[in-house]
Amino acid sequence: MIGFLGGTGPEGRGLALRLALTGEDVVIGSRDAARADEAASRVAKLAPAAFVMGALNEEAAERADIVFIALPYAAQKPALQSLSRHLAGKVVVDVVAPLRFRKGVASIVPAPEGSAALEAQAALPGSRVVAAFQTISAHDLLDPNVKVDSDVIVCSDDEEARRQVMALSEKIEGIRAIDGGGLANAGYVEGVTALLLNINRRYRARTAIRIVGI
Repeated sequence: MIGFLGGTGPEGRGLALRLALTGEDVVIGSRDAARADEAASRVAKLAPAAFVMGALNEEAAERADIVFIALPYAAQKPALQSLSRHLAGKVVVDVVAPLRFRKGVASIVPAPEGSAALEAQAALPGSRVVAAFQTISAHDLLDPNVKVDSDVIVCSDDEEARRQVMALSEKIEGIRAIDGGGLANAGYVEGVTALLLNINRRYRARTAIRIVGI
């Protein structure tokens, strides 16, 4: 089962939908049970053949084999510290980019550990943290009629976990997984997220990335 902490937001709900459409069982977590159930209902309507449920974050973390972190950056560290025992030994996929917006322009918030993903690993020493999906448009993920056309750069210090998330990523049609190496590289990918958002604003578009030459 795939779990989503903070899964009621656009990114978490969009990824939950896309993975549910591939046949994965999904649990959407929230601090508010009613919001989790409502988000799960919305996903289930679009993926009627899938098993989709809502739960509190604690239950989602406990039930899932792979857990996605789709929380706002400011909420990430305290949430993960409180859930660390539920996430011990599990693959944890951090899709968070530490962003702030001023007059509509996105920029990266400097993370004390160097990136949101490294901060997640520091908060979860017993988990296998993987950084991925930061550059995928939530709007595209939420519309099952839109084909996702993008590479996903996957970074982790745990090679087995990195390969596992790469394989999971490629279950979504239109996605190619790129091995991004260790978590030290995650900060570069998080920075690309801000760049894409600013390009989107200028061109009124939804952009993605492709790595060429491989």
